[in-house]
Amino acid sequence: MVNHMNVINLMGPTASGKTALACELYERGNFELISVDSALVYQDMDIGTAKPTKAEQEQYPHHLIDIITPLQSYSAAEFVSDACRLIDQIHLQGKTPILVGGTMLYFKALLEGLSDHLPAADAEIRAEIEQMAAQQGWEAVHAELQRVDPKAGEKFKVSDKQRIIRALEVYRMTGRPITQLQAEQPKQQDYRYHFKNYALMPDRAELHQRIEQRLKKMWDIGFLREVEFIMEKYDLPENLPAARSVGYRQAIDFLKNSDRSHENLCIMEDKALFATRQLAKRQYTWLRSLQEQHNFTVYLTINHAREDLRNLYG
Repeated sequence: MVNHMNVINLMGPTASGKTALACELYERGNFELISVDSALVYQDMDIGTAKPTKAEQEQYPHHLIDIITPLQSYSAAEFVSDACRLIDQIHLQGKTPILVGGTMLYFKALLEGLSDHLPAADAEIRAEIEQMAAQQGWEAVHAELQRVDPKAGEKFKVSDKQRIIRALEVYRMTGRPITQLQAEQPKQQDYRYHFKNYALMPDRAELHQRIEQRLKKMWDIGFLREVEFIMEKYDLPENLPAARSVGYRQAIDFLKNSDRSHENLCIMEDKALFATRQLAKRQYTWLRSLQEQHNFTVYLTINHAREDLRNLYG
């Protein structure tokens, strides 16, 4: 008989308060924290990712933070491999893992599995697709996707550049549409884990206010100086995932391509705010999609979540 081991998944959009809540639970019980965040994996990217400070990490240790440089990539498949290894280690220590973050693709991969048919990224093919976009425009690249994979072409907008690149990359490598390969993957992994899924989904107006406050704090404590340091230390190419992270993309464009006037600074800050709100909107969409497939407890306020989870695990 399989002994299913409890795993707590604490999800939510950016700035919803999930990390603070996970740290409170860590203090009250026999837990270990695993970060589920595609930006927190990068070293030196601290302020713009709202990464827990060094002091906070000492008090509330998180796995899967600062594990690669901004010049490297980290896939959902690598996350699943790392997370499962850590979950097993934590259970052997007699503790319960809390997976906390807002990268819903990682949660989906953990809950549902990844298709064995999907190949790893190919830098050469990606470069070819990006060159086509530079020469002909993203509308032409999107039209190519519509031709080879109509379902993906309908699903992705012209602005969904990374998804378009990935879909075309998979087609060029396998000769088959990515939507077809994804449909063949198992809907539920045969895991020995028992996932307990919790989602913080505050009111949009409240969340937008929290996002605005967080970004203001980031600018005040030196986010732009951090981006300048990263650009200088790594000579960061703009096509890497780290450089495309929300906030960093807008800051890099401002530092590289503007006269750095106060007017352009304000424009850049507005763009970063808009991009962060759009990220939160996508995270809500992902969460609703996951809710359709898996059992979830949803909290509309942090206070409700805090009270309920303390009663369950405190």
